[in-house]
Amino acid sequence: MPITKVAGKKNGKQKYRVRVNYTDSLGKAQQIERTAYGLDEAKEIEQELRLKVTERVSGEGLTVSELMEEYLKAKSTETRESTLDKSKRILKYHVIPHLGEYKLKKLTVPVLQKWKMRISEKDLAVTTRQNIYAEFRALLNYAVKMEYIPTNTLLKIGNFKTTLESETKHTISYYIADEFKQFISAARTCAESAQANGNYFEWNYYVFFAIAFYTGMRKGEIHGLRWSDIDGKYISVKRSISQKVKGDDRITPPKNKSSIRTLQIPKPLIEILNEHKERCKIFDGFSEENYICGANKPLRDSTIQKRNIKFAQLAGIKTIRIHDFRHSHASLLANEGINIQEVARRLGHSDVEMTWNTYSHLYPREEERAVAVLDEIILKLE
Repeated sequence: MPITKVAGKKNGKQKYRVRVNYTDSLGKAQQIERTAYGLDEAKEIEQELRLKVTERVSGEGLTVSELMEEYLKAKSTETRESTLDKSKRILKYHVIPHLGEYKLKKLTVPVLQKWKMRISEKDLAVTTRQNIYAEFRALLNYAVKMEYIPTNTLLKIGNFKTTLESETKHTISYYIADEFKQFISAARTCAESAQANGNYFEWNYYVFFAIAFYTGMRKGEIHGLRWSDIDGKYISVKRSISQKVKGDDRITPPKNKSSIRTLQIPKPLIEILNEHKERCKIFDGFSEENYICGANKPLRDSTIQKRNIKFAQLAGIKTIRIHDFRHSHASLLANEGINIQEVARRLGHSDVEMTWNTYSHLYPREEERAVAVLDEIILKLE
């Protein structure tokens, strides 16, 4: 029964519970419930709720917030949890505060242009703005797919453009070889000092940053490294671990097919890993299946960041993000003119174009050599 009498009265009128059940677009049972006083009010509310359900199912009355909830549920069955969390975070902080209460049919060009201007006013890198746009576009594309709206109006205002000012303001931050040498030296000093006091655990942070710089692996991939993944001078990247503020860490395959890779590592890292393994063997419970950085469980992201700041300060150099150690690896190779395809392979990029767009400006200019080659060809033709 949609209308049910329940205990309680107000101003002499009987209290009723009004409940309307329906099935959403994902085939899941849902319900809307309200309280009414007096049978006449209960019947009016029932009609309102049925109209609201009709609009919601058809998409006419669906708000951006409601669409987001449905979209994320649908996306959860076909994407990695870390990717889903990223989508949720972007929409929650950059779309919902401005447009969450808007019904889909009210998302006109002027409304969306105003939203775009608000995002432009934030101190964000242009790539971040473009990622926000892309996530919002995907959300509205889902609405088109579900036939809630006929077209994606967001496409009419276009994505954020890269300007010379934004490129200058937001450049890739990384360590050159000398800076990393100072950083890792500070990390080693801290580990040695801790060991002198009986604390061997600090070595894990030293090793973590060494792996990050010498391999360009993603943070989650380093978290997932086990001793069994090391074979002499090769590291096999087989898994990734994403950490949650609440709940257990999630072990997944790497980001994409290209991310499952085998990397040859340089001698300095081989020595660092061999030393670390010997230290780990001192303690009971050592296993080839232990995590390289953390033993029984990976290091926490928060403590890694604290050490990152600490080591940089001790070294007297700038602090970069954890992800920027990956940029440092790629930038080092690019500056030495290493083939862009090899850089992309080491990074686990699925698309070489992504690698080129990010690091091409770091490659040494070969204008003089190009002209010399042309001169030689022309001379042969004369």
